[in-house]
Amino acid sequence: MGAAVKKSGSGMLRTLLTGLLVFAAAGGGVAWTAVTVTGADRTAPTTVWEKPEKTPSEDDPAPNAAKGRQDNPLSRQLLPVPANYRLGPDIDEFGNDVHLTGAQATALMEQGGADLPPAQRREHRKFVRNLDVQGLAMRSYVLYSNDLAVEIQLAHMKNRKAVRELATGRKQLVKELSILRDGPGIKGYRDAACLLPPKDEESDLELMLCTAHQDDMLVTLTASGTKPFREDDVADLLKKQLDRLAKGGGQYV
Repeated sequence: MGAAVKKSGSGMLRTLLTGLLVFAAAGGGVAWTAVTVTGADRTAPTTVWEKPEKTPSEDDPAPNAAKGRQDNPLSRQLLPVPANYRLGPDIDEFGNDVHLTGAQATALMEQGGADLPPAQRREHRKFVRNLDVQGLAMRSYVLYSNDLAVEIQLAHMKNRKAVRELATGRKQLVKELSILRDGPGIKGYRDAACLLPPKDEESDLELMLCTAHQDDMLVTLTASGTKPFREDDVADLLKKQLDRLAKGGGQYV
């Protein structure tokens, strides 16, 4: 990862590895990171979302049914599905609107270190458990125009110091991976960061990864879409998510 990381010691390295781990909690972040770092083919086909026969209407007898689950406090803090969007593709095997308990989320995150050497795997597992993960909520969104899909993850961690360290570690990693491009800023949230992979003129697809944190919440947003890429729309979704967390989440707004 370069001299800067080596000089920072094992603590920072552990933080960076765990930062990637949390990106990987539901697969989307891992794919994005692997494609970006290795320079793999980014023209591989992606899921095609069929446009529904009808769009939401004010006459819908259950207008909130498709906005996202409300059966647990963490999912209620996720951004409800906005106008012009619908629930998107499945997030790995979990579906498109997911809540995992702390134990389930911890086990999933620990799997991210399965390919590390034994000593690093143990260190990785120890760090993950020290996060004291209380739960993980994930929701995917897709525009009705079918040219943008977004996934938002909220990782609730009791260890607030670790949340800050993870956010800092991600930024440090970004500096080391100089091939990444800066994405749009998020107005009012200086700690939020959005990143794009290297330009690829041959691909019709674009990807973006955003990260932010608020108190005991680590926020990860991944987006993919066709060019010209709607990066401002993605940034707007992240801002709305962070605004919602700042207001305490809650019922549909």
